[in-house]
Parts: sequence; structure tokens; C-alpha cells
Amino acid sequence: MTDATLGQRLDGLLFFPVTAYGPDGSLNLDAYRAHLRAGIDAGAGAVFACCGTGEFHALAPDEFERCVAAAVEEAAGAVPVLAGAGYGTALAVDFARRAERAGADGLLAMPPYLVVADQRGLLRHFTELAAATSLDVIVYQRDNVVLAPETVVELAATPGIVGLKDGLGDLDLLQRTISAVRTAHPDRPFRYFNGLPTAELTGLAYRGLGVTLYSSAVFAFLPEVALAFHAALAGDTPEDRATVQRLLDGFYRPLVELRNQGRGYAVSLVKAGVRKRGLDVGGVRPPLSEPLPEHLDRLAELIETGLGLVKG
Repeated sequence: MTDATLGQRLDGLLFFPVTAYGPDGSLNLDAYRAHLRAGIDAGAGAVFACCGTGEFHALAPDEFERCVAAAVEEAAGAVPVLAGAGYGTALAVDFARRAERAGADGLLAMPPYLVVADQRGLLRHFTELAAATSLDVIVYQRDNVVLAPETVVELAATPGIVGLKDGLGDLDLLQRTISAVRTAHPDRPFRYFNGLPTAELTGLAYRGLGVTLYSSAVFAFLPEVALAFHAALAGDTPEDRATVQRLLDGFYRPLVELRNQGRGYAVSLVKAGVRKRGLDVGGVRPPLSEPLPEHLDRLAELIETGLGLVKG
């Protein structure tokens, strides 16, 4: 283990594993552990268990706790493990305490369920969640959580809140937020990362704001491509720039166009990709549904294309 803070430990590609189910729909922890090991061995910088790609919404509290504990055991301190915590404040606190009990290093604070709250309500929700455990918290901005810069300034001053995951994609708002937090708290480390689905597609734009961390759903089923893109994006040679363009044009843009063909494909396509790479992690739980057969065929083509692009 290390004495570094969670914010300091977050580096590299952020791995959001899928949650594995058996034929009867129950948890398949053996397959889940194999999926975790494969991602960690491939070079994940952190594991975000039971978050969006991991179907947090579909997990009972006891299932959630078992999955987080399995992730902690498989990581064995090599990389930090963060767990989702969401719904209303009372349930979010319960999930947070379960994650702490399971040994997690931190939390990803998912958007509250259903309601569209004002800034005061969101601030209260996230500060109460941060106060409920000793775990550091990253706040997830997306959907019904759109935070004003001054709200993030207050969150950044809250003990235990160490970062913001942006799944909104409003770069004007994000730039104003980064500037406001930097001005108000020049000496306080606060991490940002790109949390849009298929974040690689917007990686160049986020890097222009100084945001280099991002979550990679592709890493869950095609780490070879995800790692090649990540390395090239961080590089500064003509070859690196050519690699970024080649993968954007030949793989990531077509993947996003496929993802946009169906509701919930940001999760179900990823899970299908894991299965196509040889690990049976089962299907998605309702209310999500499986991709259509023609979309699965297209996904298989894209996997082969991506592997071909990185093998040269």
C-alpha cells in the first residue's frame, strides 16, 4: 500500500468493469474476478466497481458489497478501487458505508435518483455523502447533476471531496469551473476527468482544458486499443498524432455511431464486447436489453478493425 492520497494515486486509464451474471441472472463472482484480473493485469490505473458500466442501478445492496469486496481483493492494493454510491442521500450513504466496509479506497458519487435539484440541494447531498465515511469522493456531473462553478468551489473546499467526473460535455462550463476552483483554492489539489461515454472521442478537447484523466469503457473489452490510444494521446510526436487520428477515424467514431443506435448501448455493447473477447459475463439486467443481432455483428467487425489498427 501507499501513503499517497486517492487524488494522487489516480493515474493512467480508469477501468470500469462490467458486473458478471450467470445464466439465471445471479451474480457470477468467478467471472467478475477474472474480468477484474484481466483489466488490472493489462495496466488499469484504477478500478471503478459497480458504477455506470457495472450496472450500479441493477444491483441489490448485498450484491454491491460483494462485488466491491471482490474488486478490492483482486486489486490487492496495486491500484485504487472506487465504488459507486447513488440514489437519494440516505441510500447513497448506505452504499458508501458498504463500500467502506468492503475496503474500497473511494467513491464515485452518482447522480441522485430522478429528481432535478437546485444547487443548494445538490451541495447538501454531496457534502452529507462525503461526511458519512472516511472515503474520498469524486462527484459525477451528468444528466440531472449540472453544477455551477461556485457550487464546485464549495465542494472542492469540503473535506473528503477530491474531484469531479464530467459526463456533461459542456466545455465552456467545465473551463469556468476549473478556473473558479483554481482561483478560490490555488493550493488545494482537485482532480477532474472526462466521464463521457466513449471518452476517447473527446480526449483531445478535454486535454485542451488540462483534463488528462478519462474513463475508458473500451478498456473493459479491448485494452490493446484503449492503451494504444492512451499512449498516443499523451505523446507529442507525428507518429503519436497519426495514431490518434487513425484510431479515431477507424475505430472510435464508428463505435460511437454504433453505440448511438440503441438505448443503453453504452453498457450493453461493452458487456457484449467482453463476451466476444472470450469471457462469459452474461447479459444485462432489465430494464436494459441486449443489442440487436446486426449490431452485435457490427461490434465484432469493429473489434477486429481495432486490433488490426494497433497491430499495424
